[in-house]
Amino acid sequence: MSQKVNHTNTAVELEDPYRLTADGIMDPPKGWRQSFRYLGPGLILSAGIVGSGELIATTTLGAQAGFVLLWLVIFSTFVKVAVQVELARWTIVTGQPAIEGYNKVTPKFGRVSWVNALWVVLMLSKYLQNGGIVGGTAIAFSIMFPIGGDPLGFTSTAIWVAIVVAATILGLYSSKYNTVEKGAFVSVVIFSFVTILIALGLPFTPFAYGMNDIASGLSLALPLGVIGAAIAMFGITGVGADEMTYYTYWCIEKGYARWVGPNDGSKAWKERARGWIKVMYKDAFVSWVIYTFATLAFFIMGAAVLNPQGLIPKGNEMITTLSRMYTDILGGWASFVFLLGAIAALGSTLWASTASFARMYSNFLSVIGVFSWSDVNARLRWIKTFTVLNPILWGAVYLFVQSPVIMVQIGGVMTGIFLLAVVAAVWYLRKHEVDPELYGGSWFNALLVISSISIVLLGVYTLLNVLGLMPKF
Repeated sequence: MSQKVNHTNTAVELEDPYRLTADGIMDPPKGWRQSFRYLGPGLILSAGIVGSGELIATTTLGAQAGFVLLWLVIFSTFVKVAVQVELARWTIVTGQPAIEGYNKVTPKFGRVSWVNALWVVLMLSKYLQNGGIVGGTAIAFSIMFPIGGDPLGFTSTAIWVAIVVAATILGLYSSKYNTVEKGAFVSVVIFSFVTILIALGLPFTPFAYGMNDIASGLSLALPLGVIGAAIAMFGITGVGADEMTYYTYWCIEKGYARWVGPNDGSKAWKERARGWIKVMYKDAFVSWVIYTFATLAFFIMGAAVLNPQGLIPKGNEMITTLSRMYTDILGGWASFVFLLGAIAALGSTLWASTASFARMYSNFLSVIGVFSWSDVNARLRWIKTFTVLNPILWGAVYLFVQSPVIMVQIGGVMTGIFLLAVVAAVWYLRKHEVDPELYGGSWFNALLVISSISIVLLGVYTLLNVLGLMPKF
């Protein structure tokens, strides 16, 4: 019989969620009603997804291609979830975050596995992507409240970059799980809800779309002129490789692994593991619903409003171009509403990314021997260090490049390539460290196979395209 303990979010923060002990064991809830209070990692995941992928990459793709790639948007959000869930299953069973798992996949280069070596390359591209998010947030603020002249000029945007970076650091410096979860929830719900309502209302405006548009978007066509944007969109929309990775940290910090407890091989342990894995399923499903509907809404708005007018988000004018989705439907007053929503969406991604990347970077340093991950004080020091350092570097990169759309798309392409490595790691860890009795059912296993094959095929295509090895048609 497992030991039950009283649970509050505060109690979780006082204990080390990365240390599995018998004292932390708790029986899992049953059903949706009891499970609801234990959801949360998926909200952080959704916050990380909605801002850059949905607001920027998906809307840009809709503006470029029209409805023709609607099928790819749906496919992109759905096909990667099984890999995300399988990686989280391993985390709940072992109590280890993804970077530690990646480092077990052979071959290795000294202390670092090939997966983590590729992860380092991905993280370098993420300085561009996250820099684009900092820049997009700062531009939205600058348009609303310009400082020192032209709202899109260097002076005003630079000042707002500094303000956004400082506010992010101050808000997340405590590194508490609850702080991250609550902030993510508020921002995602507000902007996603408003955007979905407007997208559903488009048929009653001059930018109406009909069933013929939807049918053309489900025809599985892939025009050559938008392949680059489509690749970036697949890598970054839905759950990407970086979100799959940091989702494992939030599953641990919520308490899933700690409540399962250390693996003693007993029947009771397996039952607890199955129960908390089912809670994680629900958490992943809720996040999938949130970001799928947000993704479809952004794409449809880009295809229905921006594409017919030939408006493509570019450079520092990205925010003003995207605002046309609102102002052309509701009038000029909606620009202010959009800017608030853009700040909420981009800010939520910045919020989630800052907290998540700080954990991944710190964990990587522990993997290569800089410090021990089990040393709580050292771990928190490094997490706080990256909480300060990363936003500053992201802001500096933006001020140097100043092209949010391209910056985000580059990150999306690299994410698509790294998905290949995540699939390899998931199957390796599943085979070597997960009890077959804890595998998903036949339907899930079939979906995992389909998901893995799809990611590999598109990942190979992305890699060949980046290297210039794809034939020209």
